[in-house]
Amino acid sequence: MPEIKKTTDRQTVITTFEMTPGTCQDLLEELTKAYEEFISRQPGFIAAGLHVNDAQTRIANYSQWERREDYLAMLRSDEMRQRNRRINELCKSFAPVMYDVAATFD
Repeated sequence: MPEIKKTTDRQTVITTFEMTPGTCQDLLEELTKAYEEFISRQPGFIAAGLHVNDAQTRIANYSQWERREDYLAMLRSDEMRQRNRRINELCKSFAPVMYDVAATFD
């Protein structure tokens, strides 16, 4: 389960994907398979979530990792490079961005 706290040393990654409604479900299935079959089994993986907007033109992905290096190692693996080529074919663009938690509110 993700832990969103300012004091955590974990790496947060938020990736946004832009696509057409016609490819949204295909992209969602590809991302789900990537998490089930590969990403969630990588060292340092903690948790992730996929979110789809109402118009089915954007998917937001939140993931959390023990360390920045864990995320980068997964991203640079041959397996993920191949998967990202397929993912890229299904969307107009995608941008993973690493974040540090600046503040939280309950």
